[in-house]
Amino acid sequence: MADRDNARGSLETLALAGLGAFALAAGHADELSDEIASRLGVERDDVRAALADVLESWRREAGRLGERTTDAASKVGEELGIASRDAVDDLRLRVAQLEHRLKLLERVS
Repeated sequence: MADRDNARGSLETLALAGLGAFALAAGHADELSDEIASRLGVERDDVRAALADVLESWRREAGRLGERTTDAASKVGEELGIASRDAVDDLRLRVAQLEHRLKLLERVS
């Protein structure tokens, strides 16, 4: 049971360290790795690898969350009848083309 508590404490410590490393600059991450390694009694390179894995996982998840948020916002906009930026840009281009054609027709007349 004590081993399980130690393992859980170590995992919690690594998770918190990952959160801290995410917020710190790269230079501070090395210092954080040294500190965690000395407190847990593990190799510094192992801690750095674990932190890198955690940070990469969080970056991927943040990207997925951003995509989901964008998709949800698009769906809400469609339901409310709000035009997307692409649709508005397309309409601007069409209006500009029509204005150009009208000017050409006015010159001919």
